[in-house]
Amino acid sequence: MSRNYKWHVVVMLWFICFFNYADRQAISAVFPVLQKEFGFDKLQLGLIGSAFMWVYAAGAPLAGFIGDRVRRKDLILGGCVFWSFVTVTTGWCGKLWHFVTVRALEGFGETFYFPASMSLVSDYHDKTTRSRAMAAHQSSVYAGTVLGSWIGAALAERFGWRSGFYLFGGLGLVLALVLYKLLREPKRGESERNPNEVAPEVALPLGETLRAIFRTPVVPLLMLAFLGANFVATIFLTWTPTFLVEKFGFKLAAAGLSGAAFIHLASAVSVPLAGLMADRLSQKRRGGRILVQAAGLLLGAGFVWGIGHATTTPLVIGAMTAFGLCKGLYDSGIFASLYDSIEPRARGTAAGIMNTVGWGGGALGPLFIGWASKNGAGTEIENMSNAIGLGALAYVVAAVLLVIAAKKASQR
Repeated sequence: MSRNYKWHVVVMLWFICFFNYADRQAISAVFPVLQKEFGFDKLQLGLIGSAFMWVYAAGAPLAGFIGDRVRRKDLILGGCVFWSFVTVTTGWCGKLWHFVTVRALEGFGETFYFPASMSLVSDYHDKTTRSRAMAAHQSSVYAGTVLGSWIGAALAERFGWRSGFYLFGGLGLVLALVLYKLLREPKRGESERNPNEVAPEVALPLGETLRAIFRTPVVPLLMLAFLGANFVATIFLTWTPTFLVEKFGFKLAAAGLSGAAFIHLASAVSVPLAGLMADRLSQKRRGGRILVQAAGLLLGAGFVWGIGHATTTPLVIGAMTAFGLCKGLYDSGIFASLYDSIEPRARGTAAGIMNTVGWGGGALGPLFIGWASKNGAGTEIENMSNAIGLGALAYVVAAVLLVIAAKKASQR
């Protein structure tokens, strides 16, 4: 294996994660079309958006537990085949329960990806490059979100809403087959040990795994902060295109592109810089990565409020861009900060539990917006605007939790 192979791994996983997010985001981009064609109201659309997240969250601990015991390469590529096929079947849907079912199945397939992939990356990259590697990988989340939303909406306008699901699902199936011979499985803890050490290959029992995860209060604090950050993130992933169409008069394709591009391209710019900053700060003090994340959430809270209350297109675009820059600071350390407190043989399970907490709670975000839009005192779009602005509170609470976690980490 070449010395650069650890970065080749990041590139390969980048493309898998791209389709992971493009597949899940394509549905939100066509919400206005589904609303018109099938008569779905906002609460029903929120249910479609949340069905993915609930199953994704519920299956994550099992996915992580399995990922600590079998070849992660098989889970990553097998999951890609499964969720890509389910993406194709989304184009066959015609009723509400069809959409809810396929989104739930998509969540089940995709829940295996992050616990396995982040554990695998951590075995190629030690603490000196881990934030940068995971930040580089994180950029695929933004690319998949932007292009999944834009291409899904553009294809819906020209060829019908089903075409985007056929495209993304088909390409994902091809990618999994191509990478099967290129992606290699490292030993557990390979990046943590000296060349002459023998890594323990025996998996930890469940009890010892849980003790390894929760032996410090830093871990639950990180997980609760992830919940708060995801509550806001899922709102924007699900509702931004609809928000731009109804409040600012965007066309569907423009809303699909703008709703993702300004936030996530800004995050793509800031996340590698944040990863570099976090790697360097972590060498100087314990909890350094966490402080970078806390700064992102605290700064971002004001821009979340600004998006909800913007009255003109330039204002909302400016607020979305600034929010995206702040979001990148947080995203750079989601798993790198966690793994500073977790031994290699428990990292898959830790990531799975973190996804359960973050996405299980975060799944309430789209439903909250759908419910608030129908039940507030103003018009639907006025109610939606106010509800989006309230997301700033979740960011502030999450930032406080991270500051506490950083202090606890520095005392260890």
